[in-house]
Amino acid sequence: MYTIHSGLAGMHFLFYIVPMFKPIVLIACIFFCNCLCLRAQADEIPYCRQAIKVNRVKELRNLIKNINSNLLLPLTDSTEENWQEAFGAMELLHYREAFIDARIRTAMDSISGRSLGFKRALVTLVYTLYQADFLPQIVSLLKQTDDPKLFAMCSEYIFYNNKTDIYKPVLLKRMEEMQQKSGDEAEPVFFTVLKNKLLSGNVKHPPIKDLLSSNFLPGEMLVFSFQRSNRNFPGLVMVRGKDGLFIKDENGKYFAVPQLARSNSNMPGYLTNGNTPQGIFKITGFAVSKSIFIGPTTNIQMVLPFEKSEDISDSITQLLGDNYRYLLPVSWKNYYPVFEAYYAGKAGRTEIIAHGTTVNPEYYKKKPYYPLTPTQGCLCTKEIWSAVDGKRLESDQQKLVHAVKKAGGADGYCIVIEIDGLQKPVALAEQLPYLNPKTK
Repeated sequence: MYTIHSGLAGMHFLFYIVPMFKPIVLIACIFFCNCLCLRAQADEIPYCRQAIKVNRVKELRNLIKNINSNLLLPLTDSTEENWQEAFGAMELLHYREAFIDARIRTAMDSISGRSLGFKRALVTLVYTLYQADFLPQIVSLLKQTDDPKLFAMCSEYIFYNNKTDIYKPVLLKRMEEMQQKSGDEAEPVFFTVLKNKLLSGNVKHPPIKDLLSSNFLPGEMLVFSFQRSNRNFPGLVMVRGKDGLFIKDENGKYFAVPQLARSNSNMPGYLTNGNTPQGIFKITGFAVSKSIFIGPTTNIQMVLPFEKSEDISDSITQLLGDNYRYLLPVSWKNYYPVFEAYYAGKAGRTEIIAHGTTVNPEYYKKKPYYPLTPTQGCLCTKEIWSAVDGKRLESDQQKLVHAVKKAGGADGYCIVIEIDGLQKPVALAEQLPYLNPKTK
């Protein structure tokens, strides 16, 4: 079964750098003319022109030029979009320098007078690259805004800086004031998530073995993405067949490849463009993306509870949302972190899939997840492309697709779960004690 999970699924990373409301001709030309990713004939190796060395060099040069030229502009209502384009390129490259830092300080000093879209974009940027530099300004913005989503973004900046206990009374009071002012009876999803974090305290992690049991979602094909709470460290993806047995490779070893669930912003998963949220996704099929950053390798299409999509029936995502708690093992039903995917869908997140990558891994050479590359919140596996001719040299994504086909095809569920807070990549040995020893 082949489906395409919305046209934006293939282009979401492109829109990250080039907002669809005002594309930059220069960047469009670079990406579409110099960096086109192509799938050759069925009997040929997929290739990506973007990966050729000369095009990698051009891409980096032009992205940096775009950042500097846009941030040189005075910040006005008419140039906000230019600045936001620069923010997107900075997040992609994790790029900072003295001149840029000064311009970001200028933007933060005037943030209260900017549009809501600009505020959200700037808070995302400072969360990504200036995690400890703007706490006073973020707290001030939090006290002024009436937008629940922006309030949540500012709150997460406070959490990141370990100031939760100090600001907890302020956050709770402000949410109550905003709720009363709105006049709505229903609590915003963002407030529900924040209150869970503020009021639930330390919740005991349920047993992993209950998720890996063959009694969990019997008869369904399952993709498990095991992650650390620190998403800087790669997770591990495994596949369970409809018979309840985990897939093994041709050597008789359990199939498992590294998988990154980190977004460029590293914001929590219930927020737009945040990390892949924990929880249950419905897998709906395979597709091939047109995005130059995802590339031509087959991807796995997924949807969140309540997600709205032109290509997916509302009844599917509504059914997933309405039955979400019932799908979980008894020991997991009251563990609120696993409901992040549920709340992400209710909050409007879309376009989260499992795919490969043609993003230049050298942008992240000093990161713990290298050579994997972060995304806009998708699950991403390692792919290596030739700098000489652009051909695909290595693909964990293709291995994953093969394992899913072996397990019965892309119709089932994906379970994304943080297993603990260890500061290292997830290893197969950690899951082995819980797996059914039978072979498949």
